[in-house]
Amino acid sequence: MRGGLLFALLLSTLPLAQRAMAADAIGDLLQAASAAQPPPEPPAETKPDSPPLEGRRRPGQVETLPPAEAPQTNPNAINAPPPDAFPLDELPLPDRWRVIEAVGVHSHWFDPYDQNTIKGDRPIKGTQDWFFTLTGVADSVIEPRSFPLPVGSQTTARPGSNDNFGRTQSFAGSETILTGLALTKGSTAFKPPDIEFRLTLGFNYNYAETPEKRVLSISPSNPTHRADTFVGVQEAFVDYHLRNVSDRYDFDSIRVGIQPFSNDFRGFLFQDNQLGIRLFGNRDNNRWQYNLAAFQLIEKDTNSGLNDLGQALRNDYVYVANLYRQDLPFPGITSQVSVVYNRDREAGQIHFDQNGFPVRPALIGDERARDYDVVYLGYNADGHIGRLNLTASAYGALGQDRNSIFTNKPADIQAWFAAIEPSWDFNWIRVRGSALFASGDHNPFDNKETGFDAIMENPQFAGADTSYWIRQSVPFIGGGRAVSLSGDNGVLADLRSSKTEGQSNFNNPGTILLGGGTDFDLTPRVRLSVNVNHLWFDDTAVLQTLRNEGSIPKSIGWDYSTSVIWRPRMTQNVVFRGSVAILDPGAGFRDLLSNSTGDSLYYSVLLNAILNF
Repeated sequence: MRGGLLFALLLSTLPLAQRAMAADAIGDLLQAASAAQPPPEPPAETKPDSPPLEGRRRPGQVETLPPAEAPQTNPNAINAPPPDAFPLDELPLPDRWRVIEAVGVHSHWFDPYDQNTIKGDRPIKGTQDWFFTLTGVADSVIEPRSFPLPVGSQTTARPGSNDNFGRTQSFAGSETILTGLALTKGSTAFKPPDIEFRLTLGFNYNYAETPEKRVLSISPSNPTHRADTFVGVQEAFVDYHLRNVSDRYDFDSIRVGIQPFSNDFRGFLFQDNQLGIRLFGNRDNNRWQYNLAAFQLIEKDTNSGLNDLGQALRNDYVYVANLYRQDLPFPGITSQVSVVYNRDREAGQIHFDQNGFPVRPALIGDERARDYDVVYLGYNADGHIGRLNLTASAYGALGQDRNSIFTNKPADIQAWFAAIEPSWDFNWIRVRGSALFASGDHNPFDNKETGFDAIMENPQFAGADTSYWIRQSVPFIGGGRAVSLSGDNGVLADLRSSKTEGQSNFNNPGTILLGGGTDFDLTPRVRLSVNVNHLWFDDTAVLQTLRNEGSIPKSIGWDYSTSVIWRPRMTQNVVFRGSVAILDPGAGFRDLLSNSTGDSLYYSVLLNAILNF
């Protein structure tokens, strides 16, 4: 269009006699140029390196390549210079991590947010791909609390205290320092490490005080307070990268040694740091993930809960196979199926904890040691469906107990468990609901054990350790010796001697929980949470047999809790937590347990400071 206007103006300046001749000449030139220069090829589209993932789309439009180069038809034109006449766009830097120091920016070793060699941000001096990482965690706990306590049988803390139940108030304090060292080869920004060596030690000091004798120690002559220290090995493993199976670093790796492991998203079945060997990896751009693992359980220190390598390993083995799939059955949901086999061969052993109490066998029922085999078949899901956040878990436990504590005969294990926690976000508020069911044993004297029990639970559910029922260990007074109705940091009413040192027990009353909670992110630094849970026993037949009572109600009671989390620097390096929980006992709890001071409520106060480096 612009060329036509130019030619029209040019012709208008010529005399009339010459316009026809000029128009014919210009037309011949345009026709020749059009014939000599072929039309440009249509732009070629960039082919995506792989089709979009199912249920997802690529943002924006697919980019296109620039038009193909037009052929040069002018013999007098100057050709473009060769590529080597231009400077390179990328210059190789043999030590790109330290380039920031070359421009005058220097880091400090004590600041984990600087480019820090001891935090694995830069390679070790003299190497290109070996990194060293130092981590430190200081976990401080102050915990005033109350729960039913027995009165000592040989002697008491106060003259005249001859009832079964004593005073309730007690105090616990703990300081745990975790120091971790890791040596890693390979850049891990977008692929697994080639090899990693890791060692983590835990140093613990704990103090406890109770109002009654024989609560902290089997010996009635010991005082009603105790201070203890311990050093445990929490991690000591080698992680070796076997191979990559795709150009996007899908991989297979193997890890050998003491290592952390959780079989499900919320720690319902098995979550601990144990000695084992684990083969793990992923496929299909990380949409498939798997674990194949075998663990032999380590004895725990009684008062700190840390691994105690000074004792022989337990004859208790856990074998795990699980498989994860992202975006199944809906985009945003990760599904997991698992098979876990627990093989316990401790019938020939008698084990006492560091305070002198027997924990294997548990002093309940016939008080005999047991062997058992149990297979857990599980399905777990975590993620969101649109705006609905969802976590769900279901397990079936099948196996055989070689010695049922009520019949002294073999019994089949047939128990099951289910839990779900949906939540919905309204701007800075999250509203949650919680529901849990663990089956109980309906007939202690048949050849079936239908009470569900876990291997090593640590549930992050229904308020977690801010909940009274989950946080505190409630002793089962009058139906067993040194046996708990429920364990610390556990939701199941499983009648075990100890969660960390005892055996699983499938003769239990089961647990039902219904509750709700709300999280308020008041500021980026402050979160307020409130939780209300109602708890029941599934069946009290086991409790009636152990207590020789005709009937025991199912209601455990109402659990109210509120907690505040304060992060003064809006990071996880400094975190303060405070919580208050109250248990309002139901008819079943009041039937089983009481106290000498007539308290109608039980409380748990938690003050916790966590410093991370």
